[in-house]
Amino acid sequence: MMSQNRWRISVVLGLLAGSLAALCRGDELIDQGRAIFKANQQAVVIVRLTLKNKISIGGRGGRSAEARRDTTGTVIDPSGLTVLSLSSTDPAMLMEAMMSGREEEPRVKMESELDGVKIVLADGTEVPAEVVLRDKDRDLAFIRPKTKPAAPMAALDLAKSGKAGILDQVITLTRLGSAAGRVYSASVERIAAIVTKPRLFYVPETSATTTTLGAPAFTLDGKPLGLFVMRSLKGNEASGMFGGMFGGLQAENVTGIILPAEEILEAAKQAADAK
Repeated sequence: MMSQNRWRISVVLGLLAGSLAALCRGDELIDQGRAIFKANQQAVVIVRLTLKNKISIGGRGGRSAEARRDTTGTVIDPSGLTVLSLSSTDPAMLMEAMMSGREEEPRVKMESELDGVKIVLADGTEVPAEVVLRDKDRDLAFIRPKTKPAAPMAALDLAKSGKAGILDQVITLTRLGSAAGRVYSASVERIAAIVTKPRLFYVPETSATTTTLGAPAFTLDGKPLGLFVMRSLKGNEASGMFGGMFGGLQAENVTGIILPAEEILEAAKQAADAK
């Protein structure tokens, strides 16, 4: 009887130790996330876009409308050079990718034209900007202020980047919409897959979070991992492609990914030289 009681006590103590360890790991993740949030939030900005959209159905006519859209951008240089997802600047491109290969009728066609860009700072100041580079292959758009900022802008140093492994947790930063006061937001994402060809990128799990296109991702030691963008394939290329995207949106030929910091830096060199 004594031996059985000791066994029961050992089991209880083991369960308690496991629970305490899990709580400690949870507290550590919170502390790491808060430190990343505090150190990098100012580099995450709202990019305000003015778009002219035209929609036609079945090739008949078209209806034009102007729309304003806010998306997330990440400042990567104190001069104000900012990177965001190209898909967020062109709804027509994303729609085309999702409809690719379908024979649905009536066919809906959308055309988008970017008519204005502003960088919205933390204090609400709107800085007129211009697109200096579009990289469709990487789904990146680079913008910069039309006039030099009076003071250097808070920026993310992508050269000090990190790596992630399968099932690793990463911290993401974004700006919420007007209903939430456009405040800064942090989320925890987990790496669900790592693709190495034709280029390296990370696929996050599909749990719904506040993470948006253009949001930067960080390893738990605070190093920039990359940027949330879209990857899409057209036609037969999409056959057998995995689905899923952060926030729960799923399509066979469209998925959200984290593009590594090294890829962004390579494209940024061209953007920095653009006149």
